[in-house]
Order: sequence, then structure tokens, then C-alpha cells
Amino acid sequence: MSHLKRATTAIVSVYALSFLLTACGGGGGGTSDAAGSAAPPTRTADTVDPAVTAQGPAGAVTTPGTTPSASLPGDDTVGPGGSGNPRDPAGAFGSGRPATTRCHTSELTASVGRVDPGAGQENFPVVLTNTSSRTCTVRGYPGAAFTTADGRQLGPDPRRQPGTTVRTVTLAPGRSAWAGLRFANPEISEARTAVPAVLLVTPPDEREPLEVPWKGGKVPVGGNESVVWLSALSPGTAP
Repeated sequence: MSHLKRATTAIVSVYALSFLLTACGGGGGGTSDAAGSAAPPTRTADTVDPAVTAQGPAGAVTTPGTTPSASLPGDDTVGPGGSGNPRDPAGAFGSGRPATTRCHTSELTASVGRVDPGAGQENFPVVLTNTSSRTCTVRGYPGAAFTTADGRQLGPDPRRQPGTTVRTVTLAPGRSAWAGLRFANPEISEARTAVPAVLLVTPPDEREPLEVPWKGGKVPVGGNESVVWLSALSPGTAP
């Protein structure tokens, strides 16, 4: 029995020594870091660096802590008042000023004022009056033509008077604007003449004319100094 006991003890000692040697080898026979520190971790595709810019909504590139800007829809459209902003069509930005639009033929009446002769010229104010219930505007030169009672035009169309100021005239209900109609006195110029029955007056940017009975006598329709001039509209009824 003593021999068997010694043999068993020896076998156990051998196994114990083998286990201790294996444990000291670091497992699998590898070697440890001489400084005892672990190797740096490997960066994976899922690692997020907070300093890297992020992809914001709709592809907008942003940095951390910022909000991507967005364009306001329709800001570059033009609204009814022409301000370019449909949310403020009058262009007043909360001032309460209503948008005004041009006067139409149906909202106006036309008349011809008293002649103002001078320096061999005949000068007549052609007046447009706002007869509507709203405020509207006129700008530039009216159209004009002398005609017979049956609508036949006499002479060429008047020309625009050079050097006159073009302005936008705001007409409240009942207010007027005037344009000067001027031509050389036919008695002096010896131009060919005719006596019109009607002066047709067309407001700026309109196509329908207004008929005004002509009471100013002879007008030049051809020959020497037969040009009829018309100035741009100004506020009021006469110079």
C-alpha cells in the first residue's frame, strides 16, 4: 500500500505542476506586453466622433450645436402688390397701407379745359377725373386723337412732349390729373386745318378711349407746323 500511495502522490504532483506552467504562459502559448498595458482599441465603423460634421435634414451640412437654415417658400414670388412677398402684397409690412392699382377707363371721365394761348401756341389741359369709389393711379401719357362725328381720324396722332416729367399720380375719388395738349396756332403756321367733332382720350395703359366733344375750333392736320404735342399727366386740372 505504501508503494501505491507514493505513486499516486507523484502523479498528482506532476499534473499540478503542468497546470501551473500552463497558467503562467498567458494561455495558448502567447506572450504578454512587457509594460503590462493593453493594446489600443480598434476604431469601428460605428464609432462616432462628436467633432465631425453631421448630415442635417434635406442634405444640409451642419456642425454640432447648430440648426440648418431653410428657405421660406414663395418669398421670391411676386404678389399682387408687386412687393415680391405674397405674405405682404402691399409691400407695407404691417403699416396698413392698401395697395393701389391703375385707373381703368370705366372709372374715369375726360374733359378739355379752357385754351391758354401764348407765343403763337394753343394750349389745352386734357383732364382725367376719378369717378369711382376707390383710389387708383395714372402714370405717363394718355392717348389722344381728333375725329369727325362718324369716327374718322383727322391728322396724325399727337406726339409726346419731350422734357416732361413722368410721375405716378394717385387719384382719390373725385380727384383729377391733367396733360397739356399743344399745337401751333394755325392762323400763324398756315397749316392745313380741320374742325374735329370729338377728341378721343385714352388713359395710360388702357385700350378703351373716352369721347370728349371738341370745342376748341380748328386744329392743324397737315402741312407746316402741324405736329400736336401731348405732355405727361400731372396732379390737378390745369397748370
